[in-house]
Formats: sequence, structure tokens, C-alpha cells
Amino acid sequence: MTAGRTWSAWSCTVRLTVDDPSVLDPAAAGLTALMDRVDKAASRFRRDSELSTVNARAGSMVPVTRLLVDLVDVALVAASNSGGAVDPTVGAAVLAAGYDDDIETVRRRSPQARLQTGPVPGWQRVRINRQLAMVGVPKGAALDLGATAKAWTADRAALVLSGRYGCAVLVEIGGDLRAVGDPVEPWVIDVAERAGDPGVAVTLSHGGLTTSTSTVRRWPVDGDGHYAHHVIDPRTGEPANGPWRTATVWAPTAVRANTFSTAIVATGEAALGRLKLAGHPARLIGADDDVTELSGWPADRRVAS
Repeated sequence: MTAGRTWSAWSCTVRLTVDDPSVLDPAAAGLTALMDRVDKAASRFRRDSELSTVNARAGSMVPVTRLLVDLVDVALVAASNSGGAVDPTVGAAVLAAGYDDDIETVRRRSPQARLQTGPVPGWQRVRINRQLAMVGVPKGAALDLGATAKAWTADRAALVLSGRYGCAVLVEIGGDLRAVGDPVEPWVIDVAERAGDPGVAVTLSHGGLTTSTSTVRRWPVDGDGHYAHHVIDPRTGEPANGPWRTATVWAPTAVRANTFSTAIVATGEAALGRLKLAGHPARLIGADDDVTELSGWPADRRVAS
């Protein structure tokens, strides 16, 4: 028997499922508490977050908590593993594209033209002093950890809750899933571009399964039907305009899966070689609706069994 709970946070849907119904309440409280800690450390929408302080003091090293050090470190590893396709210094570019508030607020306001930008400053210029717990970005740069912090939280929550309560746990935060433990039956996951859209069903026993897409967090930029979105191509500083609008990837962790799914949407063909070399099962949806399945994405709709 399983039990689950669904709620909204971080402008997305959060789902927690456990195979011991008696632990659902404390497990949900634990996930909520972790998300609150991450939000206070790494939200770019909160003026009182540590990340906002780091961005406001660009050009200086800023004392931060160990949690933010870890989150920035994860983002830099993702940047390295993706060849720079998933770059946390896209913060200014995301703002220039118009994503400067909660997504529903951005959608409701009158369309605004995007500001012109250029290539992002580059993840190699971010500085971390792990011993002293300090983070710094160069002047003119701003961090956005959205591509990795959500996946890290799913990973961390699933690992901690499964270990704490001795049961199988599935955590989903806005399309980033992590399964830990040994469920009696694999979890059944509906993979779709948007909630409520037709998709495919897969089963997941362990690991991370993430979907990155340019079709959900998008907003109008003029009155002629043109839209911007939140996935930035670091090479241009503009919303990505590559051959794939959506990528779903399985990997041992949600962070690793998200690294590759985001990279594919952000830089297209430039990221494809790394994804194939990694050998992670993937399902890509092109701008022309064409579907590409890679590295053993299962014809029988089963992954990580």
C-alpha cells in the first residue's frame, strides 16, 4: 500500500509518495522544511535570500551558509559536466528575458520587449571558498540556481526520508523526480510536456527522471503571439531556440538527469553528444513534434527497473 500527497510550491507541483502510509505526515513535513531552507538560501525571488545577497554584492566574496555553498557547488559541477550548457551565471539573462517575478505575475502583466543581452559571464568565474563558506560572482553577473537546486532538493529529500523512515520514497518537484528505496512494485510515472497533456507511462524503481521544457514557464513578449521562456542558451544569453523543446532523461540522480535534460533544451545539438556518451535513456520532443528516443528509452515503457 502506498500513500501520497500533492501541493503547490515554488510555482510548481510537489508530489510525495511513500510505501508506508503511517509516515506520510512526518515525511511531508520533512520535505516542506527542506524546501523552505532551500528557498531561503537560493531563491532569486526573495530579497532576503542568501543568493540575492550574493548577486547584489557581485564583485565581492560573501559569507553564506553551507547549504548555499553546496547548492552552488552542485551547479558548477553540472556546468562542467554539460560543457557549459547548464550555466548558473544566466541570472541576468533570465531577468532580461522578462522572468523577474513569480511566473503567474509575469504572465498576467502587459507584454514587455526583451532586453538585448549577450553570452553569459560564465560559470568558471564563480568563486567558492568552501572552508570559509563564501561565494562570489564577478561584477555584472548574477546566479540563477533554478536548473539544479530543484533537482538537488528532490534527491536530498528522497534519500533522507527513505533512510529516516525505512521505506521507499518518490519525490517530484516540478518535473524533477527521485526514487529511493525498494518499492514492492515500481512507481508508474506519466511523462508529458505539461500537466494534463497526453504522454507516455513508464515505471521507475530507482534513480532520477527529469523533464525540461520550454513550453511551460513561458510568457508573451509582444502582442503578435511571440513568447519568451526561462531556458537560456548561455552562448547567446537568449531563450533557447534549438531543435528540441522538451527533453526527459533518466539518470542515477535527479541532478544528473536534469543536467542533461536542461542541456539538450538549452543548446540542442551541442549537448547531444554528451548525452549519447553518458548512455542515459532519453526522450526528446522536437519543435516540429517529432519524438526521438535514445539510449534504450524503452519501447515497452519501462525505465530503471
